[in-house]
Amino acid sequence: MSKRDYYEVLGLSKDAAEADIKKAYRKLALKYHPDKNPGDTEAEDLFKEAAEAYSVLSDAEKRARYDRFGHQAGGGFGGFDPSAFSDFSDILGDFFFGGGGRRRRGSTGIPGADLRYDLSLTFEEAAFGKTAEIRFPRLETCDTCSGSGSRSGQVTTCATCQGHGQVRMSQGFFTVARTCPSCGGEGKQVSDPCGTCRGDGRVETQQSLEVTIPAGVDTGIRLRLRGEGEHGRRGGPPGDLDVVLRVEPHERFERDGADVHEKVTLSYSQLVLGTSLEVKTLHGTEKLKVPAGTQHGHRFRLRGQGIERLDVERRGDHFVHIELKVPSMKELSDEQVAMLRRLSELEGTEVHEGGGVMKKFKKLFT
Repeated sequence: MSKRDYYEVLGLSKDAAEADIKKAYRKLALKYHPDKNPGDTEAEDLFKEAAEAYSVLSDAEKRARYDRFGHQAGGGFGGFDPSAFSDFSDILGDFFFGGGGRRRRGSTGIPGADLRYDLSLTFEEAAFGKTAEIRFPRLETCDTCSGSGSRSGQVTTCATCQGHGQVRMSQGFFTVARTCPSCGGEGKQVSDPCGTCRGDGRVETQQSLEVTIPAGVDTGIRLRLRGEGEHGRRGGPPGDLDVVLRVEPHERFERDGADVHEKVTLSYSQLVLGTSLEVKTLHGTEKLKVPAGTQHGHRFRLRGQGIERLDVERRGDHFVHIELKVPSMKELSDEQVAMLRRLSELEGTEVHEGGGVMKKFKKLFT
């Protein structure tokens, strides 16, 4: 059977960049890896085919020969090369090798973990922004041993992995790397643990930070503070701190992006004859004229009286939604009831005494 074109195998065009080749190979390797498809010979063949294509196209010299002569170029194009697989740990990351990418272990130390802090804000604090002081626990480098984890400061190279943090094992036709069981992937071992941190190299402390909350934030927004997470071990870089925001509801306002919505209830006479209102927005009091004949459900817009937008220097709007207030019989005086009866006579509409009066009244204006 003739071989498929290597670019076709990886689903790429011939002008694909090196990063695209690596990305396409990783996707296929994760999909067809034998550990995920035990006993599936077809998946195993596709896995080998993808690895072979990558081993050629990721090498500039081999790729140039392949682009010119195809499978006839020779020089390593003869099939799947198991030894090449040991160089793919940086591509396949955590799935194959039990710790890759940003968390790779070795002589550079172990990166610290990212932390999360949930911060609640009032409606106004989210609208205008603020500076908040937060306190949270995190692991920091031990001052006693300067992060070495050793009482004497002496740290030895792990004899099992020779300081690599990983041990390689052959499994059938390929080689995989696993976290070293002796040093836990650190590549170093401590024979005399520090009494303060018990050999970890870090201790838990309470940290205080001032966080600037920009105006216009909303629930779910995540502010990332680089390097404010847990300190790394053995000289590893610190993690990050994510401050996740939650905005508390307001008693009068509702929010839609940068716009603020408010419901205002008016009587039948105010809607029919018109009225003026003083509307309290986030930015002060605004006068609003409600014209005669305004209908239930009408919406008025107060431009620029909403919340700051995060993407542009412009505020949203404040919307006033008009609702008709229909009073209960207990809220009406005898005089008001008599006037409603008279109004009904003038309109030529039929009403019923008791609870039916207000039911009919509401039906007229909704």
